[in-house]
Amino acid sequence: MADELRHLTHLQVLDRVHSEDFSRGGNGNPKVRPVEYRAHGLALRGQLQDAFSEAETARAGVSLSADELRSLGSVITLEGDDAAYPLKIESLEKFARGSATKPRLPQWLLLSVQPATSSLPERAVVWVADAYRAQFLKIFEDYLNKKITRAAEYQWETPEGNPKNRALVANISRIRQAILDDLWQSEGEPPKNGTHWWELWLDAARQSTDSLRGFATALNLRLLDRSLALNDRVVFWINATWQQLEVLPFTSVPIAEIRKPEFIDTIEDLLPDEQDEYVDDLADRVSAAPAEAPAVCHLDTGVARSHRLLAASLDPTDLHTVIGTSGFDTRGHGTAMAGLALYGPLDDLLSGTGAVQLHHRLESVRVLPDPGEPDTDPRDYGTVTVDAVAQIETATQRRRVFCMPISADPDRPGAPTLWSSTVDALAVGTDIVRDGDELQLLTTPDPEASRLIIVAAGNVDTYTADHRTESETSAVEDPAQAWNVLTVGAHTDLVDTPTDPDLAGWTPLAGKGELSPHSRTSLLFGKRKWPIKPDICFEGGNVLTDGATGFHDRHPLLSLRSTGLHNDLALTSANATSAATAQASRIAALTIAHYPEYWPETVRGLLVHAAEWTPAMRADFDATGPKKEPKLDLLRRYGWGVPTEDAVLRSSRQSVTLITQDTFVPFEGPDYKMRRFRLHTLPWPTEVLEAIGAGDVTLKVTLSYFVEPSASRRGWRQRYAYPSHLLRFDLKAPTDLTEGEFIARLNREAENDEDSSRTSRFSGWDHRWMIGPNQRNLGSLHQDIWEGSGQDLAACGVVGVYPVGGWWKRNRRKDRLDLPIRYSLIVSLKTQEQGVDLYTPIATELQVPTPVHSA
Repeated sequence: MADELRHLTHLQVLDRVHSEDFSRGGNGNPKVRPVEYRAHGLALRGQLQDAFSEAETARAGVSLSADELRSLGSVITLEGDDAAYPLKIESLEKFARGSATKPRLPQWLLLSVQPATSSLPERAVVWVADAYRAQFLKIFEDYLNKKITRAAEYQWETPEGNPKNRALVANISRIRQAILDDLWQSEGEPPKNGTHWWELWLDAARQSTDSLRGFATALNLRLLDRSLALNDRVVFWINATWQQLEVLPFTSVPIAEIRKPEFIDTIEDLLPDEQDEYVDDLADRVSAAPAEAPAVCHLDTGVARSHRLLAASLDPTDLHTVIGTSGFDTRGHGTAMAGLALYGPLDDLLSGTGAVQLHHRLESVRVLPDPGEPDTDPRDYGTVTVDAVAQIETATQRRRVFCMPISADPDRPGAPTLWSSTVDALAVGTDIVRDGDELQLLTTPDPEASRLIIVAAGNVDTYTADHRTESETSAVEDPAQAWNVLTVGAHTDLVDTPTDPDLAGWTPLAGKGELSPHSRTSLLFGKRKWPIKPDICFEGGNVLTDGATGFHDRHPLLSLRSTGLHNDLALTSANATSAATAQASRIAALTIAHYPEYWPETVRGLLVHAAEWTPAMRADFDATGPKKEPKLDLLRRYGWGVPTEDAVLRSSRQSVTLITQDTFVPFEGPDYKMRRFRLHTLPWPTEVLEAIGAGDVTLKVTLSYFVEPSASRRGWRQRYAYPSHLLRFDLKAPTDLTEGEFIARLNREAENDEDSSRTSRFSGWDHRWMIGPNQRNLGSLHQDIWEGSGQDLAACGVVGVYPVGGWWKRNRRKDRLDLPIRYSLIVSLKTQEQGVDLYTPIATELQVPTPVHSA
């Protein structure tokens, strides 16, 4: 039975949460490789001395005469042995004590980490200051000469004694002098022939980054007059050969990583399809939203605001550019996306006759070049995005959704890049600071300044008859892997066959409700703890095939109608994940207009919470049976499904959504001890659930929050984790007879989550969750579905939210101490039992009037 009419507002739950003390044990025992310590220690000590000696020889051979370019340290590489014994990277960074007048100087710094592959071991690149070389060498001397019987790094008694620093040294298999190849962080081998642009990531803790400018001058290399500071790295772009850069590890330039840059390309025009008289009629029926209404801000090719369907909703003062001199669209992509973001697909509106009242507006910042615009000063996506956000926020104060229907080729699938990290920093509320030619994203995140950013998953490069495999082997594009954004893929319900005799025998490639042949997935992320992407899907159109090698990817019948560029009344066909992203942005803006008190975290979470898998998608999930691992692959293909405007904006009597927005301080005290978690006592309709008895009820829980990113590639473990913090949720189970038992279970689960060497045991209750706690806790948006009887669910009206450590805790950053974080908890109950009213008893307990609806 379909849901009854959705005509009720979602219910916001206020003042029904409290904190509990949160005790923690240790961090567990590190996995230490069994070695004969004396032979191993002697070998490593000798290799370290050789590496220092070779580094001195290499520095002496550098033909740079300027004193300021002479290195004051050595760069070495520590290699692991087996992936089961990871390097203890948190021990590979140390600072000398500072004072009020004397800054803390680095003794040694972890520059980057290359994860282990099938053919190469894990590699950590470390810079060791000349002045502290003896202290670094002492790590290995102590391993040879000192024994301990108890230490914080082990957390157990060892009466016979273990070598000091065993957890660090035993897992190192080799030490050698580092070369520039060790700092390469992009996929594949660096291009070593010819001159190229390179993205240089410099360590902000070492000497002034001005040494890079001196290096470029000495070698007559072109260095772009801009940089981007993000956390503990400063990023520059230089044009050089690989051979010219190979001396960098032996100079004072604080090089930490080198990557392939992502510079901005153009986008091809979309096909126009003019229907002027329909557009004129629709324009006469449209009433624009007021100037203060929320807006969708497009970061794209600009917008042709002269179009009759757009002009009243896009003020000239809201049309900007960070490239060239005009924000007007000459390519067509931005204008097509603007039409979808304002109206959705136009077909039904064009053929309709009723009045159309709009509730949101448009903004635009052009971030992509027009044909023929010079690329003598290439722009990267990260700084362009920062520029665009700063420009629109300076110009107009209003609530907005940022829509980015653009993407770039992925590097390492799932791994953070400069662009994705920049987007994550903007989303969490990091302020934009200008210091000359340097853009900085270094401020403490301000939750009140958080931003909702919606991005496209990206489109496949080619089409094949096996379109599903093509999508599964095409990783979502940059920056769609970002943690804090809402990433949108494409599905399709467009399966009609064209009547054009020239296309006789051609058929749609994807079936109804399947993933669009245009869309990418995150299956190539593998088992790594990267977020599930896409989060949701919207209609992205289909592709025609002749059954062999012919494909038509832009046929109007299998695409969406939107505003075009040919003239001020033009229509065009839009498709793929760009079109899907624009539609998602529209729903997000409507949500802000409908619920102005909702945070960006809440709006993101609500769109995901309201999504449901199409029948074709759901059939794939059902085919996996009780197994949970295959469901993760399906999530990485479909996300959480397709939201509708109705489900996002409204509840019904049989499907009620509860919204909680909460703020608390998870880390307290000088050692960042986690001592608090939150218990949400929900206004549970216990009597109604008990009356349903054995009848089916579906519970869905969504936890949405933003993290502060750490963009450097130093292993993504412990203190070098990408997120600042993590949160988890759990529901009180019928087996938790008291709230105290539930709290004790949360403590156990939190400790298991904190300690990667321990695994959580599934209870019978856990198996009722569709995804399960081991797979839903990826990224910064967690969701799961519980299906069972009303009787079982009746005693489960308490949800716990607890923190897990990220780099805030591991680094013990004083400027992040006692920093409050916020999150949105969204819970919905749904039943197909006829005549059941879940909404009214909850609304009554919350003292919310329930409207009377007449059929």
